[in-house]
This record gives sequence, structure tokens and C-alpha cells, in this order.
Amino acid sequence: MLALGLCGTLLAGCTSSTDELQQWMEEQRQQTRPTVKPLQPPKKFLPEPYAAMNAVEPFSTQKLSVALKAEASQPSSLLAAEMKRRREPLEAYPLDNMSMVGSVNRGGRPYALLRVESLLYYVKAGDYLGQNFGRITKISETEITLREVVQDAAGEWIERTSTLQLQEQGR
Repeated sequence: MLALGLCGTLLAGCTSSTDELQQWMEEQRQQTRPTVKPLQPPKKFLPEPYAAMNAVEPFSTQKLSVALKAEASQPSSLLAAEMKRRREPLEAYPLDNMSMVGSVNRGGRPYALLRVESLLYYVKAGDYLGQNFGRITKISETEITLREVVQDAAGEWIERTSTLQLQEQGR
């Protein structure tokens, strides 16, 4: 009996603290005012007419042909001479596919040996090679120096010097 009486007293003490808690919660709800900013009304959408409907499409063949005709009518002096001459066989390959494997002097004139797709070619100063209108300007025992005509970032044709180094073969 004593234990039951003690439990009852404890339960009575718990209910009084929950009543205080409930009362405090109610006071807090009444004192707290939410601060919500009002929504801005949506801006009115004003459609713009598409003015470029009758213009040339940026990726059409018509625009490309106009640009090519404009470039052909005013070619760079560097490019004009290159376009008029006959292309040589080694101009079909990029310089990355070529490797210098040796050099030879014949008749007092230096020649270089180039390997392209497992074939060997003799080249001399003045020959053309590579896909950028490359012309050999100098041949030494260890490298070939050539002048190329390339486009820069602005689209202008400029000259650039490139070299092919002698490739040592491991045995």
C-alpha cells in the first residue's frame, strides 16, 4: 500500500509540471508574431519580336560560302602563292606522322631521310611537307627546319618556324 501511495504522489507532481509547461507554451504562441515579407507581384512579361528571322542562319552553307568567297577575293600574300602551286605528296601527312631517321650529303647538298607510314623519303631544302604549307628551309645532321603558313587566333595568315628532330632508334 505504501508503494501505491508513493506512486500516486509522484504522478500528481508530474501532472502539475505539465500544466505549467502547457501554460508557458500558450503564452509563447500568443507573444510571438511571425514576420513574413509580402510577396512582390510578378513583373509583366513583354515579348520581343524575333528580328533575325530573315537573316542568314549562322551554321548554314550559304554563310560559309559567303565567307569563303570573301576570303578568296582578298587572299593573304602568304597564302596566295601557296594556293597556286602544285601540292607535293608529303603534304598529305601531318608533321606528327613524320620522323627524321637520318641525313645524307649527295653532291655537296644535304638531304634528310624521313619515315612516313613505314616508307622512307629523301627530302631537300625547298621541298614541301606537312599540312600547313611547310617548306624546308634548312637541313642539318640532327634536324629539319621548315617554314609553315598557319592561321593565328584572329584568322590572319602568319609564318611559323617548325623543326623535325632526328629520332634515335633503340637497338
